[in-house]
Amino acid sequence: MKFGTKAIHAGQEPDPTTGAIMTPIYQTSTYWQKSPGDNKGYEYSRGTNPTRKALEDCLAALENAKYGLAFSSGMGATDAVMKLLAPGDEVITGNDLYGGSYRIFTKIYANYGIKFHFLDLSNPDIINEYVNDKTKLIWIETPTNPTMQVVDIEAVGKISKANNLLFVVDNTFASPYLQNPIDMGADVVMHSVTKYIGGHSDVVMGALMLNDEELYKRLWFIYNACGATPGPMDSFLVLRGIKTLHLRMKAHCENGRQVAEFLKDHPRVEKIYWPGFPDSKNHDIAKKQMRDFGGMISIVLKDATLEDTYRIAGSFKVFALAESLGGVESLINHPVSMTHGSIPKTERDKAGVVDNLLRLSVGVEDIEDLLEDLKQALA
Repeated sequence: MKFGTKAIHAGQEPDPTTGAIMTPIYQTSTYWQKSPGDNKGYEYSRGTNPTRKALEDCLAALENAKYGLAFSSGMGATDAVMKLLAPGDEVITGNDLYGGSYRIFTKIYANYGIKFHFLDLSNPDIINEYVNDKTKLIWIETPTNPTMQVVDIEAVGKISKANNLLFVVDNTFASPYLQNPIDMGADVVMHSVTKYIGGHSDVVMGALMLNDEELYKRLWFIYNACGATPGPMDSFLVLRGIKTLHLRMKAHCENGRQVAEFLKDHPRVEKIYWPGFPDSKNHDIAKKQMRDFGGMISIVLKDATLEDTYRIAGSFKVFALAESLGGVESLINHPVSMTHGSIPKTERDKAGVVDNLLRLSVGVEDIEDLLEDLKQALA
């Protein structure tokens, strides 16, 4: 199946009882058993639910994977991966990544004796300097949040394989429509399903997609034992959202390109981060591994104080000042005070996440309205 067909049909069959085309919401916590252990594949909804199983099969198909696991949040999915590690293990990750990931790495798992190396991965060769016999995991985002660094997935995949390391890619910013890391050497793909996959800002969810059966069983054990699994209503809503993922992503990319081009030479913009510009860092890698460049853009405001930045961020009329991204509506975010507030200022500054940086999630509204809103807010 092509991508759009998979988004609409993968994992979903007409309901055997009624013939319903849409996967029913199996709003149940438990299931009848003919005798102890003799059931129809479902026992208790923390571990298995038919609505969620349909979603997981669809998610796996979107990433060209065999297995999918849906979690109650992206952080729940991240947490499950971290639970594969043991005290003394080391992790190599990026120096520009979602604040929640940094927080769980440094404030939770570092307390259990796991060491994290935060590196500029724009040149993957740096990884070789930090790999040792304690290294167990490489975790990357690409494009990164919020400075849109592009990391060469294939190159990192080769390094991970050569050193027998688990390689996980947070593919949230790109979505499965724009890139498929498993095809380029990743072992696991993580998504904040809340964002582009759900696409309507009405569900919080995460997911892991992978091919290795033994690793899937280990993660499923954690998923079931620790219980960060979503309910059937949320699973239904995401299944519905996925059906338009390919259509929405085309619109996000088209609008994103025009917004980026408008902002590139704007007198109020000192710097712009968007991987679609030929002069952007690692544009050649982005062009190789992505089908388009997405609707996520960050800008640094020229000569703007923190107070100026707050004022501008609050002056938009179509873009909403809010956390999150990837919904049909356009959002504007101030990472320093919102999504990345848990990262110390010294570390933020090293990665370019400065006080006068704003992150835009370009939605699917009429482009004329978005450009007009940018004009008046930056006037």
